[in-house]
This record gives sequence, C-alpha cells and structure tokens, in this order.
Amino acid sequence: MRRLVFAILLVVLAGCAATPPTAVHQPMSARPPAARADNLAVNGSIFQAGASRSLFEDPRARYVGDTLTISIVERNSASTKSNTKNSRTTSTNAAVDAMSHVPGKSFLGLGVDANSSNNLNGQGESVANNAFTGTIAVTVIETLPNGNLVVSGEKQVAINQGHEYIRFSGVVNPVTLSASNTVSSSMVADARIEYKASGALDEAQVMGWLARFFLTFLPF
Repeated sequence: MRRLVFAILLVVLAGCAATPPTAVHQPMSARPPAARADNLAVNGSIFQAGASRSLFEDPRARYVGDTLTISIVERNSASTKSNTKNSRTTSTNAAVDAMSHVPGKSFLGLGVDANSSNNLNGQGESVANNAFTGTIAVTVIETLPNGNLVVSGEKQVAINQGHEYIRFSGVVNPVTLSASNTVSSSMVADARIEYKASGALDEAQVMGWLARFFLTFLPF
C-alpha cells in the first residue's frame, strides 16, 4: 500500500512539474457548438452545411471555436532614478556659573559640550527593458454581448528533454482584425502573455524547496 501511495505521489509531482501553472483565461481552446438538426440544409457533393459560409459573409472570426492569429510585438521600457540627501548638525554647550550660599559648589566651573551630526546620502536607479516577439494562433472561447471576443491559446514546443510553452489570452475587438484574421497583441485588451519552460535546464535554475523553506525563516 505504501508503495502504491508513493508511486501515485511521484506521478502527481511529475505531472505538476511537467506543465507550468498559467494565469491566462481558461479554457485555452473551445469547440464550436453543434448546429441544430432542423437548421441544417441537405449536404451535396460540394455544399457542406456544417462548414459552409455565405459568399458575402465576413470571413473574420466572430464565433466560438473560430481561430485567429495574434502577432506578439511587446516592447516595454521603464527607468527610474532617485537621489536623497539629508544633513543635520546639532551643538549644545552648558556651563555652571559661580554659585554662592547654595549647595553644589563642587560643580563650579563645570562645562558640558555636546555635538552630533547626521548625514544621509542615498541613490537609487532601476532600468528595465523587455522585448517579446512571435506569433500564436488562438481560439475564440467566448463572445461578449458587445461583440468582443475572448480568445485563448497555447503553443507547446518540445526540444530534446525540455518543453517550451507560449500562452496568450485576452479580449479582441473584431473591428481590429485584418482580412487574414490577424491582430497585434498591442490591440488586445486584458492581454496575458506567458513564455515558460520545463525540463532539466529550467529545473537547474530553480532553488530547491528545502532551501526556500530555510530562506524564509533565516533572519540573515
């Protein structure tokens, strides 16, 4: 029994490690709904009711299950720089003058000087430049009441022992689609773009779970 539980645990862990988690809209693919039988015309040698469209119909994607191409062109650049300077100097002088007919004459002539100085000079600079280009075909998974399309898709590439995952989802306005059903990622609302990998090379760059556990509690 223990061996069985251990084997199941290994399979679950292997499955979790094989496919990285995602934040894109789900599901990442959708099939078109089946047409009602009473709305289907009789199929002929050329005409196929299930795959036909009107001669004057707009060929751009607008139904659930339609596919379109996303041209990923993302270039982001951000920079920030800050300087902080602060200075403070304090000086205090105190002296005990001559006293007569009062106790504490032993403190006559006693002087106290106190000086303090604080200086702060801080500088910070951060620069980020990101670029991501490529193409991916996505599927319409939902049509919104205003006609916009919720799209989502995934591309998997296996190279030797590693896998690369490119995922994309967002909301597309059909007006922005070209005649070839292509739209730039910069014109997609709520866009979520992911480029992840799994395999030996990716695992070598990840800190082990035990090291992360101790790193969380170590105060230094």
